[in-house]
Amino acid sequence: MGRPNAGKSTLTNALVGTKVAITSSKPQTTRHAIRGIVHRTDAQLVIVDTPGLHRPRTLLGERLNDLVHETWSEVDVIGFCVPADQKIGPGDRHIAAELAKVARRTPVIGVVTKTDVVSRPRVAQQLVAMQELMDFTEIVPVSAVDRFQMDVLSDLLVRQVPEGPQLYPDGEITDEPEESLISELIRESALEGVRDELPHSLAVAIDEMAPREGYDNLVDIYASLYVERSSQKAIVIGRSGERLKEVGETARRHIQALLGSKIFLDLQVKVAKEWQRDPKQLRKLGF
Repeated sequence: MGRPNAGKSTLTNALVGTKVAITSSKPQTTRHAIRGIVHRTDAQLVIVDTPGLHRPRTLLGERLNDLVHETWSEVDVIGFCVPADQKIGPGDRHIAAELAKVARRTPVIGVVTKTDVVSRPRVAQQLVAMQELMDFTEIVPVSAVDRFQMDVLSDLLVRQVPEGPQLYPDGEITDEPEESLISELIRESALEGVRDELPHSLAVAIDEMAPREGYDNLVDIYASLYVERSSQKAIVIGRSGERLKEVGETARRHIQALLGSKIFLDLQVKVAKEWQRDPKQLRKLGF
């Protein structure tokens, strides 16, 4: 866990060894608790990637924060991610204060992420700052991009989890439903290159998904991209539909890799006014 854009999803994917959580340079990309499963010869880790804890401005933001707090009560160990390239700020201190309440019963490991983008002295400074932030069980610097100390982090996590039966079969990398993964891949594709105000207003729902009758290797997927205003709809579609076409092509590649089959993807952009603040629309979109 950590504040938005601390590298949590990239770290989750690196630990699992494949993509289970979407990533973006836009903050608050993660909107669900995504479980990624790490298979080792001596252990199995279930990594829960949570949304970034933040000061909420909408009902959606409040529900994402609630999800983070619920996750804390269910896990055996917490990894608190702080990026090496940003000074510790009020958001980190707020999270540390919240975590201090659960640290007595749940070990908290400090994880300095993104060490590949800064110098060694800067990493050392951040490690010292982390020691002053709260009383961690362990502190470890890592880089998901060049896999620096990923094995070390995995070992530290394994030491904190209880002995028990294997929870997931060998080879299973997530318990996310296929439709949920596909909607996230579409949203990831739509997030690239859009303006800062749009990501929070963008949601994706799978309307229909089924193998095409008479074809062995073709799946039809119909999906809707929801925004809050007509001006945002124009941004997603782009001039003469070019932007939406790019989104579809990128998403199609990722979905075909996920499913291992060819797909037909139909995307529609729809306006759902103020959906982030509307309980009824939030339920419809899965929040």
